Amino acid sequence: MLAESADHVSYLLDRRSVLSAMTTRDITNDQDWLDFSHEWAIRPDTLYMNHGSFGPPPRPVKYARRRWIDALDEQPMDFYVRLLEPAVLRAREATSEFVGTALNNLVLVENATFGMNVVADSFPLKEGDEVLLNNHEYGAVHRIWERICRRTGAIMRSVDLPRRIDSQEEVVQSILSGVNENTRLVVVSHVTSATALIMPVQQICEKLRERGVAVCIDGPHAPAQIELNIDQLGCDFYTASCHKWLCGNLGSGFLVVHPRWHTTLEPQLKSWGRLLPAIPERWFEEFTWSGTRDPSVYLTVPDAIEFMKSVGLQQFRERTYWLAAQARDRLAAEFGGEPLADPSKGWYGCMAHMPLPSGDWTELQHRLWNQHGIEVPIIHFENDWFVRVSCHLYNHQIQLDTLVKALWLETR
Repeated sequence: MLAESADHVSYLLDRRSVLSAMTTRDITNDQDWLDFSHEWAIRPDTLYMNHGSFGPPPRPVKYARRRWIDALDEQPMDFYVRLLEPAVLRAREATSEFVGTALNNLVLVENATFGMNVVADSFPLKEGDEVLLNNHEYGAVHRIWERICRRTGAIMRSVDLPRRIDSQEEVVQSILSGVNENTRLVVVSHVTSATALIMPVQQICEKLRERGVAVCIDGPHAPAQIELNIDQLGCDFYTASCHKWLCGNLGSGFLVVHPRWHTTLEPQLKSWGRLLPAIPERWFEEFTWSGTRDPSVYLTVPDAIEFMKSVGLQQFRERTYWLAAQARDRLAAEFGGEPLADPSKGWYGCMAHMPLPSGDWTELQHRLWNQHGIEVPIIHFENDWFVRVSCHLYNHQIQLDTLVKALWLETR
C-alpha cells in the first residue's frame, strides 16, 4: 500500500469527524449539506450545474490520484512491475461489487464512449444486419455505430420514442416496433444524456432476449445516480463512466461483458495485455497493459466508491433528487412547460430537464457563462430547446434561484 501524506491523513480524519457528527441530514435544509461544499474545489467564479457532463472529483479522490502519480513518477519500474496489476485488480473488484457483476465480466476503460467503441469494433456484424438505436441516444453513440455499419455493410436504424412519455410500456413497445428479423443489437441508454430519462432497461432486455437480440446499455449517468445490479438487467454489454455521479476522476470508466461474449471482445489498442513475463490468458487480461501510460484515474475508482458510501448513497440520492425536483418546479413556475415524462413515476434522478420558451437559444449556454458564470447545458432536442440542470452535493437552492433569474434575463 502507498503511504499517505500527512496532509491527506489529517484531511481524512477531519472529514470523518464531521460526517460522524452529522449522521442525519434534512434533504430540504441547505445548511445540513454545506459541509460538502468543502469537498470540492470549484472555482470561485463558477456556479457549476453540469456534473452530468464533467463531474469534478472531490478532494479525497483527487488526493488519492496524486499519491498514485507520485508513485509512478518516483519509481516507474516499481509502479508498473509490482504495484500496477494488484492495484488494477483491487479497482476491478471494488467496481464490480458496486455495480453488481462478477469480477471476470468487468474491465476498466477510459469512459462509456471508449467502452462503446470496444463493443462496436468487436460485435459480429455482416452486410444486411441491423443495429437499432432511438432518438434519445447520445450523439457520439450514433456516430460510433454509423461508422461500424459503414465498414461492415450493416444498417443502423433509429426509432422515435413518444414525445410525451406516459408509461414504461410505451417506451418498451416503441423500441420493439423497430426490431425485425435482421436486428442483431439494440443500443439503449440507462439514463439518457440529452433528456435525463431513466429508461426501463430491464424490461427492454427481457423482451429482446425473448427475440434473440443482443443489448448494449450505455450507462454513463447510472453509477451512483441509481442503484445498479448489472447482472440482474440481463444485458449483453454495459458501458459506463465513473467521472459523473460516482465522483471518480475524469477518464475513468468500465465495460461489463456477459460471459457469452468474452471470447469475442478485443481491446482496440493491442499490446502485451500484461507485463512480461506474464501473458494474458483470459479476455479481461488483454485490457490490463496497453503500453506506458498513467493509469492513476482507474486506481482511484475505489476511493470514489468509498467517498460516496461515506456520504450514504440513499441519502445522496434523496438530496439530489429533491434538488432536481426543486429545479423543475422553479423553472416551471417561471417559464411554464412540463418535462417529457411524469416526474412522480420515477423517470428522473439527479437531473432536471425542462423546456425553455420558444426561440433560438443557440448562444444561450455561452451567455449564461459569459454574463453570469453559470455552467449548465442548453440542449436542442427534437426542434425544441431545454435546460438540463445537474444537482450534486455541492449545489443548493440559492444556486437554483440564481440560474432561474439568469435564464429569465437572457430569454426575455
